[in-house]
Amino acid sequence: MANRVWGAFEKVQRWLPALDARVWLLAGGRLLSQIGIGFTLFYAPIFFVDQVGLSATQVGLGIGIGAIAGLIGRFWGGSMADSPQWGRRKTLLLSAAISAIADAILFTADNFPLFTLGNVVMDFGVGLYWPATEAVVADITVAEQRNEAFAIVRLADSIGLGLGVVMGGALISLTGLYRALFAIDGVTFLLFFGVIYWAIAETLPDQPTDSPFFEGWGVALRDLNLLTYVTVNIFFTSYLAQMQSTLPVYFNQFVSVGDSGKGLSEATLSVLFTGYVVLTALCQLPMARRLKGLRLPRALMFSACAWGVGFVFIYLAGTLTTLPLLWAVLALSTMAIATVAYTPISSAIIVYMARDDLRGVYLSVNSMCWALGYLIGPPLGGWALDQPRAIADGFWLAAALSVGGAIAILHILDRRLVHP
Repeated sequence: MANRVWGAFEKVQRWLPALDARVWLLAGGRLLSQIGIGFTLFYAPIFFVDQVGLSATQVGLGIGIGAIAGLIGRFWGGSMADSPQWGRRKTLLLSAAISAIADAILFTADNFPLFTLGNVVMDFGVGLYWPATEAVVADITVAEQRNEAFAIVRLADSIGLGLGVVMGGALISLTGLYRALFAIDGVTFLLFFGVIYWAIAETLPDQPTDSPFFEGWGVALRDLNLLTYVTVNIFFTSYLAQMQSTLPVYFNQFVSVGDSGKGLSEATLSVLFTGYVVLTALCQLPMARRLKGLRLPRALMFSACAWGVGFVFIYLAGTLTTLPLLWAVLALSTMAIATVAYTPISSAIIVYMARDDLRGVYLSVNSMCWALGYLIGPPLGGWALDQPRAIADGFWLAAALSVGGAIAILHILDRRLVHP
């Protein structure tokens, strides 16, 4: 029995990529922090509406104000990560500490001002986090490893987030102690702080100590390749936002199931999206390896095509009365493939374009694309679902057609980049 277990362990070890040990340590830290985020992701708004007594409008406003703080955090975080005075490590430590303080505020919040303050502090801390953590992965890997390295840390994010959502739901159902979620989230940030403090040394490349703090932004905003990629990246992040915000409502209200004509139930949606998360986790590393031989813009073209096919499947699920659940499964399965083809390469292509000493700023620009995509996607999708049925259905065909624009921009970028 022991020999079999050891043999299985050796097979897994051979299958995993040979990366710097610090990548695995960082992935472990990210898994811990994402577990905490999963605890609060879906349940915090419910708690502040149902038990604290805030209105849904107040909760939405507080989250929106926090998102603005997140953009500011990303702006500062990129420059801090590239600054010799701060660097990647200190920025990550500060991010974890600020996020833990935010959980303490939310733990005690019983009114709208404290709720908003907690969201502002949390989103600012998370904004500092993303450019620095992605820059660390880029610093400790060579170009040939980056697809797989970013896939590993994204896999850790997905697993941690999924575990957090499941564990948070179980804790609430057993105890009803919503505030305990914020305490646990704060502990996970402190554990992540410990991983960075004890296991991750500074990885910032050597550079002059007298460089202006915001110099990198001037370089980045004059980089036509980066700006071209930003344009197409907002397409991808908007697609992800549509899947997470608009798609569940469409499946629930517009997909007819059986003679009742009712949409997919909440229980069915939970199973579908759980399957999406599982498939994403299973395919993340294999997909990174399959796309490793392609030039980065062409790998993103594959992702764009998968998004287009997924949107067509959503349209078929809503308009065909035959096997709508099958079309829904095919839609989410295809979009899981699109997601895993996109997420690691979206970081790798930014690192490819950036100077070594400006990775933090460039990755900050990439992170801002996510904020902009989530700013554009949900309102647009919500507007479409409030229109007559033909527009709600046609919205998904329009999304599929928009993929053509994304592919055209990627083709231009592919011609502009100098490929080794």
